Amino acid sequence: MTPSANDSPVPKGRSRRNFAGARPVMADVARLAGVSKQTVSRVLNDHPAVRPETREAVLDAMRTLGYRPSRSARSLASGRTRMLGVISFDAARYGPASILTAINTAAQEAGYLVSSIALDTADHDTVVEAVNRLSAEGADGVIAIAPQLWVGRTLAQTDLGTPLVVLESALDDSTPPVTGDSRTGARKATGHLLGLGHRTVWHIAGPGGWTSADHRLASWQETLRAAGADVPAPLAGDWSADSGYDLGRRLARRPEVTAVFVSNDQMALGLLHALHESGRSVPGDVSVVGYDDIPEAAHLLPPLTTVRTDFAEIGTRSLRLLLDRIDGPGDLPRVDTLVPVDLVVRGSTGPPPVG
Repeated sequence: MTPSANDSPVPKGRSRRNFAGARPVMADVARLAGVSKQTVSRVLNDHPAVRPETREAVLDAMRTLGYRPSRSARSLASGRTRMLGVISFDAARYGPASILTAINTAAQEAGYLVSSIALDTADHDTVVEAVNRLSAEGADGVIAIAPQLWVGRTLAQTDLGTPLVVLESALDDSTPPVTGDSRTGARKATGHLLGLGHRTVWHIAGPGGWTSADHRLASWQETLRAAGADVPAPLAGDWSADSGYDLGRRLARRPEVTAVFVSNDQMALGLLHALHESGRSVPGDVSVVGYDDIPEAAHLLPPLTTVRTDFAEIGTRSLRLLLDRIDGPGDLPRVDTLVPVDLVVRGSTGPPPVG
């Protein structure tokens, strides 16, 4: 029978302390609910082999006592720490920061805490040290936001001893990364400009060795070749608005440049500045497409046409995939690791100038 508050042996005004005046523990909950500590443990871990009336009795006892299970209690009961590790690189950029926020939110909803390590440098020893630190903390699994190709290779060579999900870079040939569909995004951006009548499209790329930058570069080239258009030499930036400005000043001096696809919105912002400063109007003289759809993109002058990446979805899928691997083996629902992207057309693109 489910104990009621009137039947409780807990003195009035003492509901948040056990009879000795200490904080309530699992044994107090078991005693008040009339069950074993093992049953309380099963309720804490949402075990299916608990009758509904018994579960409700335990939950009533927890509420009456003000019992709050500690991480250590859950860990002892389940063999897990309920803690996940996240390693991120270049975390100040919009994309990685948005992904990290989504991972934290999804982890909290799943009952996990997140221990994050943001690395300023991505050398081999630093990556291995971060992995070892999270392993020492007892992380049930690790998500690595690894935008550079070699980071995935380093992680593949490191004995984690815990489930791992990698964003951006492939861990190995059989483990695709969770990532936005950069190849399709670049094809949509380039095709949009060609469809407006531009004879070719120039490209400000991200730094070499970054998975997303390399995929966008390759897809831009493939789309131009498939259309029979000339393929100009790409210009490599470093993701910053400053690099977009510097490269934009070079492009602004070339009258044959009428359309530019930029590998992220920050560099596109720098390009818009350089074009304006040089007296070349957008989109009258030059059309510009960015990538990512940062919150400010719709408020630039002109509003920026860009490829929208759903970073929140990337973070949520990566967390779900990691939890599936923690809960495995078995027949797990498939998590699609390639997140679709959308082209958002705004005022920075139009037909090429006449004449």
